[in-house]
Amino acid sequence: MNLANRLKAIKPSPTLALNAKAKALVAQGVDVVSLAAGEPDFDTPEFIKQAAVDALRQGFTKYTPTSGIQELREAICAKLERDNHLTFAPDQVLVTVGAKQALYNAFQALLNEGDEVIIVAPYWVSYPDMVQLAGGKPVFVETREEDGFAPDPDAIRKALSPRTKALVLNSPSNPSGAVFSRAALEGIAQAVRGHECLILSDDIYEKLLYQGQFLNIGNVAPDLLSRLVVINGMSKSFSMTGWRMGYVAGPKWLISGMQMIQDQSTSNAASFAQKAALAALKGPQDIFVPMVEEYRGRRDLVVDTLNAIEGVRCRRPEGAFYVLPNVSGLFGRSYKGTPVTGSVQFSEILLNDFRVAAVPGAPFGAEGHIRMSFATSREQLNKGLERFRELATALR
Repeated sequence: MNLANRLKAIKPSPTLALNAKAKALVAQGVDVVSLAAGEPDFDTPEFIKQAAVDALRQGFTKYTPTSGIQELREAICAKLERDNHLTFAPDQVLVTVGAKQALYNAFQALLNEGDEVIIVAPYWVSYPDMVQLAGGKPVFVETREEDGFAPDPDAIRKALSPRTKALVLNSPSNPSGAVFSRAALEGIAQAVRGHECLILSDDIYEKLLYQGQFLNIGNVAPDLLSRLVVINGMSKSFSMTGWRMGYVAGPKWLISGMQMIQDQSTSNAASFAQKAALAALKGPQDIFVPMVEEYRGRRDLVVDTLNAIEGVRCRRPEGAFYVLPNVSGLFGRSYKGTPVTGSVQFSEILLNDFRVAAVPGAPFGAEGHIRMSFATSREQLNKGLERFRELATALR
């Protein structure tokens, strides 16, 4: 008996695998600094937790409609109008088990065998595998560090084909922390005009912004709104990763298809977690301010320290809580007599010998880089950075 053929091209998530290995070492008593996981270290705000407690005590523990409770979908529409100046109706919204399921459902509902999805590199590791699981083909558009990892509109034009069904945008970006400017979004919009592909905007990090104002491509190109699919959730902004609360808003025909997928997979997201998400969206919206300010300070600490290490170059991210330092200047040097030739090998040495978990750039389409999260305490960051420096110094 064999596993399904569709799994042959799928790779285990490197972020989850590395984080699991780091946790296993910690469980054995090893002092590991984990900079691998994309998870806020802040607790879920108390008023959100209380809403879930109240729901449980009131017996709100049964099935809900697959699409989510009506008041939550209405609150999502209000949020999109208030924060993003985008207008959707409740029947254009689907509540999902995390933003990850929203993306998965979208590809399952949209793609036929051989259909293409354009993905801007560097990219979140799950995008290509989700596309392939739906029978699609990921088509990558490379970007340059010196351009702020913004895609060249001409590169997008060249990537478009009669089989292109969607373009995925993620700003602020995982893994680079890059934020697409108005000019960059306008260039992307101009590139896809005249083509029918959908635009999937993964906005999960929208509140973690260190300069300027968050822009969705729908804000700069309202003529593309009929093709816009907005994916978001509660995990990063409200520090609710384990609650698994996401949502998607888009064309009604697509949302209906995605609901059909969800009907036959998970059905509804947890009922009491929906009440917590409702409280988050309707509650005070200034809770992000101290969190973002703390992340800003950590970002600057990490970037300044890395840039002071010979052979390392680190761009200062405009959003999210990751840095993507370029460590290719250290490649070709030897560690314990063996030349270091790539990001996977570098990350393995960093974890195995220096007890710092950071994710290699290769699975993100960013070979020559590693991804480090600064969603941990400054004490841990300083310890991890010092160990990183020790590795760089040990290379000959």
